[in-house]
Amino acid sequence: MLRLFFVLFIVSWLSACGDEQTGVVDVKWDRDACKRCQMMLSDRDFSAQVRTFPKNKRSKVYKFDDIGCAVLWLSTTEFKDDPKTQIWVNDYKTKKWINAKTAWYSKGLNTPMNYGLGAQATKVKGALDFQQAVKHIGEVEAKLNIHGGNLAH
Repeated sequence: MLRLFFVLFIVSWLSACGDEQTGVVDVKWDRDACKRCQMMLSDRDFSAQVRTFPKNKRSKVYKFDDIGCAVLWLSTTEFKDDPKTQIWVNDYKTKKWINAKTAWYSKGLNTPMNYGLGAQATKVKGALDFQQAVKHIGEVEAKLNIHGGNLAH
């Protein structure tokens, strides 16, 4: 009986450690804070996640309230050029998580940090690809952050 208990304990412990090491994690809406600006994640239309892969460690997921915060934060890290880094965004129409690097971005939306981009899986007229979205975010940041506020925490 003790041996059976021990085997069940080991199996359950191993399965609890079985992180896929890819994709998104669950968001605790209205409790998880944005890694960059510390605002609570509450808008399911515009949130983002970044999964990084530190050397010799397990992957780590960071959560953001806006794709702009994710892009700007990532640009300051050692993971910005790592091809393994994963970026996920909510499709603002379906609320499903999609790959940010293959998503299309509509401009002019009311987003949590005013970067104005809504991601979607399919291309629509006037939509930006990821590299164009990154450029747009940089332009908005330069315009709105005229006082040089520091959001690096």
